[in-house]
Amino acid sequence: MAEQVYASAKPNHNLPQALNGGGGGQPSFPPTKGQAYGATLPAYRPQPRKPPPRRSRRRGCCCSCCLWLTLIAVALVFLAAIAAGVFYLIYHPRRPTFEVGGLRLASFNVSATGHITSRLDLNVTARNPNSKIAYLYDAASVSVFSGGVDIGDGSFPAFVQNRKNTTLLATTLSAGAQTLDSTAASDLRKKTSLQLEIDVDTKVGVKIGGLKTKRMRIHVRCVGIDVGVPKGKAAAPVSSPNAACKVKLRIKIWKWTIS
Repeated sequence: MAEQVYASAKPNHNLPQALNGGGGGQPSFPPTKGQAYGATLPAYRPQPRKPPPRRSRRRGCCCSCCLWLTLIAVALVFLAAIAAGVFYLIYHPRRPTFEVGGLRLASFNVSATGHITSRLDLNVTARNPNSKIAYLYDAASVSVFSGGVDIGDGSFPAFVQNRKNTTLLATTLSAGAQTLDSTAASDLRKKTSLQLEIDVDTKVGVKIGGLKTKRMRIHVRCVGIDVGVPKGKAAAPVSSPNAACKVKLRIKIWKWTIS
């Protein structure tokens, strides 16, 4: 009986491989330099350029609004400066002046417990130097100090001061419920005269023709006033210092006061 030969199902890994492109035209692995450089390369295709990012419309609107607001603010400041210059050239505004015309310390006593009792008669002259502007005053509070000690308090009534007008203001002041320590009380008892400072606080408005402005705070301070202290029942003479006073305008912005 003839024998049948069957092909093996397992692949033979020991078959010789073709070298340098030989052996039935099958390419060698890995490829040689000739095969690598001779291979056809894919054509270069440039990548499309991305369009530039668009600017946000919201950002552009904000910049435009800020620019317009800045221009409007500059224009308003410029117009206000022009209006102030025209107003000054037409009206020549000047501050009112105040002067202490007379002051008499009618009574003054410091008790053993340091309590002050006093009575002062005060005359103040107010002048309006403007020929086209009138002043409208509210009621004013008046305080008199000597070395930081409150000697007397009082007030002036409200009044209207017309153009080129001089007004005499008179009031009587008395000491409040202030008690000093023993040292300060002893020093005051020994004095034969007192150096006083007078503070006046009020509000004033401006009237130009039929136009009235909003009232603003002013502070009037008078210093360098000497007055004699009465002894026993004899009243001290009237002092006529003619002391000039400084006037300061107080503008309040929120929590701050500018003088």
